[in-house]
Amino acid sequence: MSQGRNATDESWHPTGCALCGQNCGLLAQVEEGRIVKVRPDKANLRSQGYVCRKGMSVPSFQHHADRLTHPLKRTDSGFEKVSWEQAFEEIGKRLRSIVDAHGPKAFAYLGGGGQGAHFEAAFATTLMKALGSKYHYGPLAQELTGYFWTAGRMLGRQNRFPIPDEHHADMLLAVGWNGMVSHQMPRAPIVLREFSKNPDKLLAVIDPRRSETAQIANLHLPVRPGADALLVRAMIAIILEEGWEARRYLAEHTTGFERIRPWFEEFAIGAALEVCQVDQGAVRELCRELTTRRWCMHFDLGIFMNRHSTLTTYLYMLLAAVCGRIGVAGGNVIPGSMVPMGSHTDERDRSTWRTQTTDLPAIMGYFPPNVLPAEIVSDHPERIRAIVTSSSNPLRSYADTAAYEEAFGKLDLLVTIDVAMTETAALSHYVLPARSAYEAYDSTFFTWTYPDIFFQLRRPLVEPEGVAREAGDILTGIADGAGLVPPIPEGLAAAASQDRLSYAAALLATMRKSKAVRDVLPFVVAKTLGKAMGSAHLAALWGLLLSSPASFRANAARAGFPMPPLWDALRQPGRVRQALRGMIEHRDVAALGILAPQIGHAEELFEAIMARPEGLIIGRVDQTDNFAEVATDDGRLQLYIPEMEDWIAEITAKTERDALEPTAEFPLVLNAGRHAPVVANTQLRNPAWLRGRRACTLAMHPDDAAALDIADGDVVRITTEAGSESIELEITDETRPGQVLIPHGFGLRYQDQTYGVNVNRLTSSSHRDRIAATPLHRYVPCRVDKLES
Repeated sequence: MSQGRNATDESWHPTGCALCGQNCGLLAQVEEGRIVKVRPDKANLRSQGYVCRKGMSVPSFQHHADRLTHPLKRTDSGFEKVSWEQAFEEIGKRLRSIVDAHGPKAFAYLGGGGQGAHFEAAFATTLMKALGSKYHYGPLAQELTGYFWTAGRMLGRQNRFPIPDEHHADMLLAVGWNGMVSHQMPRAPIVLREFSKNPDKLLAVIDPRRSETAQIANLHLPVRPGADALLVRAMIAIILEEGWEARRYLAEHTTGFERIRPWFEEFAIGAALEVCQVDQGAVRELCRELTTRRWCMHFDLGIFMNRHSTLTTYLYMLLAAVCGRIGVAGGNVIPGSMVPMGSHTDERDRSTWRTQTTDLPAIMGYFPPNVLPAEIVSDHPERIRAIVTSSSNPLRSYADTAAYEEAFGKLDLLVTIDVAMTETAALSHYVLPARSAYEAYDSTFFTWTYPDIFFQLRRPLVEPEGVAREAGDILTGIADGAGLVPPIPEGLAAAASQDRLSYAAALLATMRKSKAVRDVLPFVVAKTLGKAMGSAHLAALWGLLLSSPASFRANAARAGFPMPPLWDALRQPGRVRQALRGMIEHRDVAALGILAPQIGHAEELFEAIMARPEGLIIGRVDQTDNFAEVATDDGRLQLYIPEMEDWIAEITAKTERDALEPTAEFPLVLNAGRHAPVVANTQLRNPAWLRGRRACTLAMHPDDAAALDIADGDVVRITTEAGSESIELEITDETRPGQVLIPHGFGLRYQDQTYGVNVNRLTSSSHRDRIAATPLHRYVPCRVDKLES
């Protein structure tokens, strides 16, 4: 496919959606300093002209009445405007005093850039580490860390988690994933319809209800809510009983199969499937397809946020391995990345931090937001006392809103960096206005485009509101105020004003001399090259390309960006040649050998990115040997995880039958977080984008509504262990008897009015996975009562 640019008139500008992790390509029309309209960008190689209605609502996201415009400080009489200089000085001093008095574990960072702006993370984690802390509470730990933990044990690194290679598959297994609405892969509805309609392909769905994806499936297993672990254990047992396993694959690519095989022998398959409330013939048919087709699997929050979350994830990974579908074309593969989504933090390594009160480890560098309130209200001497949160709204995004409200009220310092006055910002001591996704240089590093590595740099389309700054610039200012940034050498600042290649040579020389500079490098680059370029984020991107690892450079070469030979680098003109030849004169051979080719490579990539606002393929992985990416000691999948053995033994027909039996107090199950076309992240605050739509409702099956004598449109009361809310009833046969659904992303205050129900007032932070502490939002026992008129 051509990487040619889209021809547009001057009022239309290539950009990308920041409201979902797919970041579909858009063309935005700008008139008189405002985004007035958007349309899909066919030149974007990731989305290829696809966009959903959320992406079409970007003007509502960008322009609304609750945008932040100036730094704010909370006082006894409310918020008052302060200067950036005052904010940085006061926040910096308070941070240092808290850490000096209580130790580095008193500080935590919340955020990571959300779904549209990842550049801030480099600055925020540098601030965190400079203060001596490792407490990064990230949104990925609200959903995916059980999967990352499993990947770490099976594939050797938590950040080498496989994704589906749907391009080379003839079957797609969707487990707990409603991709027709939630997406979670590029162009998901188009891909799903292709699998469903193509006579040579198959779409199989495992989901309790008739979701939009289940409705188009060729095969749908409506598993009982919460019974997923029991079902997949039975499926593996069927495959082994029938002798359908991929024996050659298991022998060549796995270790530990004989240790896990007994877990599935003499298993009561029939009794288990009866508890799961699925047709045994349909299950066997699915198992046969899984052992004869070239299939990949996409599992999602229906697994990651359900009972036995990490265990069920592990069992589905075992299912894929038993069928020979990990690390092979058309299966689940390890993708390439421009920047890994996190680090490898194995809890067996003593250097991995754990939470003080709840004793939970970081997974892929992230701590679970579910336990943060307990870590704040604890009487532990090293409890968390200060938080900087950026592009994050815990008061609506995370479980147990009441617990968060109580905990945040006990903090010594809460700083919120955001584009709008969110519910979290309203509780903060300082609120700092960040530029939006369309006022700053920014991007994301999601890895959903295997075998390609796609990258699009969004650039500013409109002027910032008020005095808003880039998030990276704000974090640099806080670090400066805390005295964490060393004096900038005059030579480095001078080189930044010349050209990037001279600057690279000066930066390397400075780094060699100064550990203090190396420790806070993003801030130093922001204050030098960022100042010269007019953007801390743009300078950070250049620095990222300059320091990219050999694995990324090899992927870039496959996409047409090879590393230039040393001789070609030396032939570059002007100051570049001067800087490099100066290394020769000073006999700095080591610097020359490393820097010259990397400078040339970084410059080529940077210029290509700047020339392609619609995005480009910046790398391509080697598809011939995906197992080369496996980082275990023997290069094989490790099927046996000791921590799982006792947990799997708990999953029997009898124990699950008893556990799933409804109680008189809570006879129904709430799916807290229904994906729907009316759902977006909490930064899309103006409800105008929902005008004319039925947005926040409780969805219930007609049989349950009849039993309760309630009608569509009635206002009902839903109660859980955590709380109670009143909400409009929607009766639909897309739900399952015994299960009700409420969407997430509501309960937002806009212009002093609240619209919709905040479902996280119905969820408890203690209702969580035993390993990853992810919330079990897809299985919340509840009851629904008719409100008397």
